[in-house]
Amino acid sequence: MTIVRALASSTSAVLGLLLCHAAASAQDGTSAQTQKINAYVECINRLSERSYDSRARYFSWVGKNGPTGKERIIYGTYTIYDTADCKAGVEKANALEPRDAELEAAASAYVEAVTTLEPLLKETDDYYEQENYKDDKMAKGKALHPRLVAAWDAFASADQKLRDGLDVIQDKRAVEELAEIEKTEGQKDRYHVQSLMMRAKRLMSAQKTAKPDLKKITEALGEYEAIANATEAYAQANKDSKIGSSFVGSAKSLLVTGKQLMRRIRDKVPYSQGDKMMLDAGSGWMIEGSPDRLLRDYNELIESYNRGANF
Repeated sequence: MTIVRALASSTSAVLGLLLCHAAASAQDGTSAQTQKINAYVECINRLSERSYDSRARYFSWVGKNGPTGKERIIYGTYTIYDTADCKAGVEKANALEPRDAELEAAASAYVEAVTTLEPLLKETDDYYEQENYKDDKMAKGKALHPRLVAAWDAFASADQKLRDGLDVIQDKRAVEELAEIEKTEGQKDRYHVQSLMMRAKRLMSAQKTAKPDLKKITEALGEYEAIANATEAYAQANKDSKIGSSFVGSAKSLLVTGKQLMRRIRDKVPYSQGDKMMLDAGSGWMIEGSPDRLLRDYNELIESYNRGANF
């Protein structure tokens, strides 16, 4: 099972929930539904993070009204990877059974948005890389700005809708898979790891809303703490376990940050002026008890899972 990293927007709000999928191959007897989901997940894995990074790069030097030509530093933006494979994969996946009109429409909208973004970012990158703004007094840069904003907004909306659709399916399948693991293998390595990842996702989901719900966060944190402690105890008691110290360490780091964030919300601890500057600069992960730190720790848990705890 591979897990997709959660993404953050320029305002550091978590955009995506945990997505997971089984590796697709005929040898594995993978179902058509899994192949379908894999195609969508592979698009997100390859293109989403870079698309958001391109937006963050651009707005790190451009104001909300666009470039003026008087900026002290001009960085331009980032391009994204080739979208052809994503488009072809989605077209093929959309024809597979079981049909799901809403999810298929979301995948098609994602493709439309990202294939619109790709050439626009290339055009923008060329303009700034070649410093053509020195020749036209930033005229094209000003003209590109509203097109870029519209394209990024359309992409972000399509990306979130596709993730939401996948999430419904994956949540259901994760519960079913965990029950099957417990039935066939018992509460051993794979059970602990899969259960921990499920509850890590719930913790992230609980704090994702614009207005945090302290009760939901506390409940999700309690569930996560219980499985994190159980997983650590199991690994210590079973020296031949495949659950490595790196995975356990990442799991505990997420727990610590989750508690710090819960206490910040519970005790109404405001961010200092320095904290706000760091948040605006994209360095919020350095602040204890911030959503940005929680996101970083969550992604590090995912990386640890994908490296060694992925059965």
